[in-house]
Amino acid sequence: MLKKEFNRKDVTRARNLLTGKSGASSETQIGYEKKRVDYKEGDTWKENGKTWTIKDGLKQTISKLDAIKKEVFVPLCCPKCGKVMKHHLDISNYKVHKTCHDCVIEYEHKLRIEGKYDDYIKSLQLKNRLSQIDEMEGMFLDLANQSNDGYVSEHGEVERWVGGIDKEKLAQDVTKAAKEARENIQKELTNKED
Repeated sequence: MLKKEFNRKDVTRARNLLTGKSGASSETQIGYEKKRVDYKEGDTWKENGKTWTIKDGLKQTISKLDAIKKEVFVPLCCPKCGKVMKHHLDISNYKVHKTCHDCVIEYEHKLRIEGKYDDYIKSLQLKNRLSQIDEMEGMFLDLANQSNDGYVSEHGEVERWVGGIDKEKLAQDVTKAAKEARENIQKELTNKED
């Protein structure tokens, strides 16, 4: 004797499982029908606050860090010559030039023959200075926005300091100085390329 009586829904569900129709509905639903959109390979769409795409037949989310991952990722083979990038200098050269060390050496050799190597090195140094300015600006803005509510001394006492600097003015000054430095470097870069 069964302690539980089966409903029509339970019997229908069991019948669907036995016949291999596991996704079939066991109840009749009237009224609402969800809008179904079929997406193809490469389509992108937003759903529930996320961006989705179909890549290699799989539905995947697109994160904000995908572009950064692509920049950091070092491929197995050089995109230019196809050689395996196993030299210890290949990784650092790929981060800058997006090619292996041998391709960079070949490119720089051609520049030396053409007499353009010095300009090439100067433009690399200027671009490096641009990234240093970006880093310094971020560091100074972080320091300017730190709170000075209190500091713990070496004796373990909390010291509260009064006064200080105008954080907004300091942030504006740092941003202005970084902008001027960037403009000067951009002028130098355009003068070198002309």
